[in-house]
Amino acid sequence: MLAIRLPEDIEARLTALAAKTGRTKTFYAREAILSHLDDMEDAYLALNRLENPSKRWTLDDMEQERDLDC
Repeated sequence: MLAIRLPEDIEARLTALAAKTGRTKTFYAREAILSHLDDMEDAYLALNRLENPSKRWTLDDMEQERDLDC
């Protein structure tokens, strides 16, 4: 369950869209979230990694760790 507050102008646009198309506001809110969630996750994870760097592995390091003779 999720409850969100939207600015009045956005709420009005969402209400109008739902009325014109016969879909619910929830449908459009869900669609908007799903269409942008992957990008948001990528952006925040990348930012987090820049702010909190961890050990970096080279290809040679990984090959040696796995005993790969590539």
